[in-house]
Parts: sequence; C-alpha cells; structure tokens
Amino acid sequence: MSFTEQVLNRPRPEGVHDIICRPERQSYSPSPVDWRDQVLYFLLVDRFSDAREDTRPLLDRHNLEAGRRRWPDGRPWRWDQWAHSGAHRWQGGTIKGVQSKLGYLKRLGVTTIWLSPVFKQRGHLDTYHGYGIQDFLDVDPRFGTRRDLVDLVAAAHGEGLYVILDIVFNHSGSNWLYPPDTPGGMYEAVYNPTGPYPFGAWRDGRGDPAADIASPDDGVWPTELQHADCYTRAGTGDMGKGRIDDPNAEHKRSDFCDLRDFDLDRPYVLSDISRCYKHWIALTDCDGFRIDTLKHVTDEQARNFCGAIQEFAASLGKQNFFLVGEIAGGDYAQDYYLHSLNRNLTAVLDIGEMCPILSGVARGLRSPKDYFGGFNPNAKGMGSHRNLGQRHVSILDDHDHVYGDKIRFSSEASCEHQVAAAVALQLFTLGIPCIYYGTEQALAGPEPAEREWLPAWKRSDCYLREAMFGPEHPRASGTRGLHEPDVNLPGFGPFGTAGRHCFDENHPAYRRIAAAAAVRMKYPALRSGRQYLRSISFLNKPFDVYGPGEIVAWSRILDDEELLCVLNAHGTERRSADVVVDTSLNPAGTGTMTVVLNTAQVAEAARFSGPHPAGSTVPVNRTGDGRAFVRIQNVPPAEILVLANHP
Repeated sequence: MSFTEQVLNRPRPEGVHDIICRPERQSYSPSPVDWRDQVLYFLLVDRFSDAREDTRPLLDRHNLEAGRRRWPDGRPWRWDQWAHSGAHRWQGGTIKGVQSKLGYLKRLGVTTIWLSPVFKQRGHLDTYHGYGIQDFLDVDPRFGTRRDLVDLVAAAHGEGLYVILDIVFNHSGSNWLYPPDTPGGMYEAVYNPTGPYPFGAWRDGRGDPAADIASPDDGVWPTELQHADCYTRAGTGDMGKGRIDDPNAEHKRSDFCDLRDFDLDRPYVLSDISRCYKHWIALTDCDGFRIDTLKHVTDEQARNFCGAIQEFAASLGKQNFFLVGEIAGGDYAQDYYLHSLNRNLTAVLDIGEMCPILSGVARGLRSPKDYFGGFNPNAKGMGSHRNLGQRHVSILDDHDHVYGDKIRFSSEASCEHQVAAAVALQLFTLGIPCIYYGTEQALAGPEPAEREWLPAWKRSDCYLREAMFGPEHPRASGTRGLHEPDVNLPGFGPFGTAGRHCFDENHPAYRRIAAAAAVRMKYPALRSGRQYLRSISFLNKPFDVYGPGEIVAWSRILDDEELLCVLNAHGTERRSADVVVDTSLNPAGTGTMTVVLNTAQVAEAARFSGPHPAGSTVPVNRTGDGRAFVRIQNVPPAEILVLANHP
C-alpha cells in the first residue's frame, strides 16, 4: 500500500511524529525543468467554484439586474448586504469545485494552479481566506477532505498541470487568548517590545477560553504546537516597523492582528512546522509552495525552513520544487530575501512597485520605460533578479493589493478586453506570469453608477474577491456555516450579483488570453529569450520610446529567433508606428516577419477584416542609416500583435 493510501485510511495524525512511514523512493511527479515555462493561476478556493455551476445560469453581463433579485418578502437588493457577504462570510467554494474546472483552466493556457490555503481554520471564525490555521495536518471541512486534495493534485497531473499549495509558517490562527488583564485585551494585546506576555488560555471549538485541548476543534494541532513557548506572545504591533535585517524588529515579533506569531527560535518549533509541510508534499504530490508573510520571519529562519523543504522534496525526486515568497515592502524587501536565501528560495511574488507600473502601462497611463526599466540589471532593487526571468512571479491583480487601490484592473479599464493587454505584458516579458482568478472574465465589481453605495470601495480587500461561481447565499457565520447557508444575505457573486456564474469561455478577455498563452507555449523565445524594448517612429518623429498611450514594442530573442511584441496601449484609439527590429537577424531586401498572433482577430474570428491577420507577412525595411524596422498599421485599442522572423 502506498504512503498516501496508508495515511488516508487512518485519521489524520495528531502529531508530526505520529506519521506512519517515510515516503522516500516511492513514485512522485517530477518538477518542471524551468518554471519560466509555466503560467500560474492563483485562486481563492472559497471564491472560485463549488462544482455546481450547472444549477445556475451564466451571468448576462448586459442584464446584471437579473442577478439582483428582490427577496421573497419584497425587500429590495441592498449593496451593503452584498458587500458584508463578501467581507465576512464563506461563500462555499470547494476543492472538488477546483477539480471540476481543470478543463476550463487548461483551455485558458494555465499550466500551474496556485491554491489559497486549504488547511483547517477555526470553525467559529469566518477566515475564508485560509490564513488562520487551526490544524496544520488537516483540510478545512468547508473546502473538503484530505482525499479531495489528493484527488485534485492527481487529476491536475493527469491533465499536465502542476499544483502549488499556499502555506503559512510565520503564525497560526487565533487559537489562544491572552490573559483578560493584558493591555489591549485578550484578542489583540498591545505590542510588548521587551518580552512575552503570560499565556492566557486555549480557545475551544466555539472560541471560548478552555483550560485544556480536549477535541480536534480546540486549540491548535498538531500536538507539538500545543505549548505556550511555541509562540512569541508579544501582542499586535506595527507590521511595517523596524529594519528588515533586524531579527528583533517589531514586524518580526508581532502577531498578525489576532493570528498568533510563532517563536521560531525555540527548539523544535521550526523543524516541527517544517515536518507538517513535508507531510503535505508526500501526501499530495504537490509541486510547490507559496510562502505567506515571509518578510515577517528572519532571513535565517526563512533560509532554514526553505532549505529543509527543498531537501525533502529533492529526496522524493522533485529537484526543482517551487518555493515562492510573499514579501511585502516593495523592491528592496524582495531583493533582500532573494539575496539572503539565495538558492533556497526560487522566486518572489513581484507585488511591490512593479504592480501599479504594469497596470499603468497597460492602461496607457505610464511610459513603457517605467516598466522595462524595472528589468535593468544595473538598477537598484529587483532589476538584476527580474532580468534573469526566473526569480520573480509577475502579478497584475491579487487578493491583497498591498500597493494602490483595492480594486481589480478591469474596474477602471477602458474596455472589457483591456485586461488581456495587461496579461499579455506578463506573458511576453521576462518572468513567471501569474493570472489571478477572474481576470480572464474581467471581474470588476458592480458598474460605476452603483459604486457610491459600496462601503469602503477601493479600500476593502473584499472587492478583489468576488465568487466566480455565483452562490445564491453565503455560508452562515461561525460554526453554523459548517452545515447551513445564511439565507438572509445574498451571495458575493460576480459584478454585484448573486445566483449567476461567469465561467464564460467566449468572453473577449478569456479568448485573447488563451490565444496569447498558446503562442507563449509555442515559442521558447517568449519564455526564456533576451528582452529588448524597441524604439518606434510615427508621424515623422525620430525613433524613440514614446508614451503613455502609444505603441509599446519589445523583442524576445533566442539564438537566431526574434519575436516582436506590439501593444497598442491606448484604450480607445488606434495606433500605427514603425518599429525597430534586430538588423542582424532580419536581412535587408528579402527579410519579412510573420504575424503569429493578432488578438483583435482572435476576438472577431471569421468576421475579422483588419490589418495584420495571423499568417500575413510584414516586410523588413531599412532606414537611411541602416536600421531595420517593420511598419505596423492601425492596431485597434488595447490589442496585441506578435510577429516572428522564423514562424
């Protein structure tokens, strides 16, 4: 019997030292050779799918009111209730729901699925996001079972897809309380810079103080973490305060609100948490971890944890197990941890300064120099790491938006497919691209005329977390939500609706992104080639880089192959330009480049009659001083062309 079956046929282990056997030398799926070849897709399990979309209609985006029905007793639709549902309730997405959408994701061009944390949360709390873990060795029952997770990974591997689990080793959930007389109270004590507070009490399954841990819903599991000294007990401080290289900085000792900080310097704490996550690798055969709040542990703790995970994965045959860190604080912080951890950390999420720049260039609001300058190996911060292409995961939207307003790109887009232009920038420039769930459906929240009624619009994370599957109602609050819905609230469905899903493979953004991802997969130069921002000329202007809102052009070159990417960054007007290409790779007189992608044509299919259809060629011309260029004409707003010299 395999290790997996032995584990699943027994109750979940109570302690990491109770795991029944060692899994080495059994059969496991190997890691990708190069993570640059992957397209990641990040989803919140609670907000993605419940596998029951066939019981609900597809959302009609031209009739959103149909998804805002009055209540049976005549009460009208209320925006405060829709927003409350999104901010404070589980919506009902499941692991089986994710499995039901593997075909949808594969046809989009996704190759790797990144799941939000699926580990057991406290039953009485509505931590649908998954970052408040109560049991590090079990799956939350609202998401499914350990068997469901194993089956999902196996099914994904059967489709040629990889799976990344989101993990936390900086803190646990709100599993215990400070003494009642602690400054600030039991739940979020005032930060104590001089030492630990006394331990108060564990919380039982209802959240009340308990002297002992008497059931699987009490306190924290595994048993190795059931000791007061496993926790820093310093209260809640400023998560941005202190130098990043100071192991005693406030942001490294503080609880994360009421999520309890681990004291990772205590003997065995770090190794026991590492054992938990080694167990999940062996049990599920997953392919990588996204590591939450990595900035809030010291670089030595991070190095030891990541090294232990990498070595264990290698012992299973996963030589390139993916470890990507979430590091708030911008380019400097990301660069610091990449340097400090070196080979122990594969990459970081590029969630700092580059996020709003990427968004701004794609909207036509910033110069392309701002974005491509971020890859300069001589620049401070992340430039040298981005220039490698292997050490950053490109992010457009995510569940937090630590930089800028907390709304999705499409909330203020000029057209419904403009987000596909932003994703194309991710797909066709250096790095490992990541698509956030719903981006391919241009999720944007309610229409602008309704947003004045939304509490904390642009300030609350909830507007980044619509439920694609369109539940009628959310789960009830607390432990009731384990078994029943809250029929007094609407589900937090897409575009300010309930009871309508939006898995639409004919949506203009989905179709464009799928086509762009297919071209990326076909041409290695788009994944690992050198990158050059190209000068353009229009209206008799000299060749230079222009913007915002003009043609953005860049080449990816691998050996003798050049792929020229052309984006019209203007959201409402057509653009034309002459674009420089490599002179040595494109011979004078006879050279041509062939269009291999035209996203406007993808959208219109047989009805397309515009310039530069796929398969057409563009001659390579010469300027008076010998530079090679191609003439690009009338690119529609927010559309992409890709041309190849060796199609």
